[in-house]
Amino acid sequence: MSTYIFAEKFFLDDKVEGPGFLEIKEGKFGVFSENRPVEAAEIIHYEGKWIAPGLVDTHIHGFKNHDIMDHDFEGLNQISEGLLSCGVTSFLPTTLTCSNESLTKVIEMIGDNYTKVQGAKIKGLFLEGPFFTEKYKGAQNPKYFRDPSIDELKKWQERSNQLIKKIAIAPERKGAAEFIEYAVKENIAIALAHGDATYEEAKHAVEHGASIFVHTYNGMSGLNHREPGMAGAAMNLKDVFAEIICDGHHVHPAAANILMNARGRDSTVMVTDCMMAGGMPEGTYQLGEFPVVVEDGAARMEGGSLAGSILQLKDAVKNVVQWGIATPEEAIYMASTVPAKSVQIDHECGKIAEGYDADFIVLNPGLDLIATYLDGVCRYHA
Repeated sequence: MSTYIFAEKFFLDDKVEGPGFLEIKEGKFGVFSENRPVEAAEIIHYEGKWIAPGLVDTHIHGFKNHDIMDHDFEGLNQISEGLLSCGVTSFLPTTLTCSNESLTKVIEMIGDNYTKVQGAKIKGLFLEGPFFTEKYKGAQNPKYFRDPSIDELKKWQERSNQLIKKIAIAPERKGAAEFIEYAVKENIAIALAHGDATYEEAKHAVEHGASIFVHTYNGMSGLNHREPGMAGAAMNLKDVFAEIICDGHHVHPAAANILMNARGRDSTVMVTDCMMAGGMPEGTYQLGEFPVVVEDGAARMEGGSLAGSILQLKDAVKNVVQWGIATPEEAIYMASTVPAKSVQIDHECGKIAEGYDADFIVLNPGLDLIATYLDGVCRYHA
């Protein structure tokens, strides 16, 4: 027996429809119709509300006082469950630069347990580091920075049960081109981050297969009219994705708009880069090996540099619409379908399409989150 969701507007895979009825059958999306179902089926009514795909966060370090690097399954599960309150139904747990031993243990733990989490689904792993350079280190520990190693990646992928979907490197590191080519052949997306590369070095990395720029503008060589740097490459190169953190602290709304206009809203990825303080009160927290103070909506290290964020992806969607730089349809797309495409998981999440898991969110026209569904079951209600 099918269940139907009735709502005013549906953000479907290729268009916006409504009002109408969306079929949910055995935890999967069925067909959408403007007509009431003839059969005597259960109808869940969301009059005046909008139905959108569950959001996909491909860059997130922690939430609700837990960090991916804690090497703790219970903490990982708490992050997974907490993310439902952010409208996130799929995510990539994101690691930090640390010792090889610690990183391997975390990778192994997640690879052994990722199917056991009870909330948002783990669709892969994102290794943010350790192959970076010091100038734009951000909240990464330069003590562990080194050149990329194919042997290390092979070992990590094996320990993760083939879960690594994305790894970030600085494009100017020695051996980057060979490393990128190997990773891409293994269906691991290469992201460029925490580097001081020239435009040409970034372009060279992309020509060898790199396809994502991490938290664009932050942690990278900036755009200058004589040397466009990594930020210029993120805007100008073809067939790449550019992440952006739309919390109002990392990037000015006008700069976010410039990136979206240059890159296109069909290849701009909204991420949170959220750390353990997400969903928590202001105070002092930890990001990797560094203490971080959360105050006035931002997470900063000693000295004032930003250290991840406390952004929730549902709020990023709302922000860009309120800033006037995206329509609701574009904002939702940049936080669901585009992230999934960027790491090649769009065949299983990030859209409302027949046969996909019925992972979706309910919004009001002000883009406030009303409910989050996993496999057609309401798992969070505001």
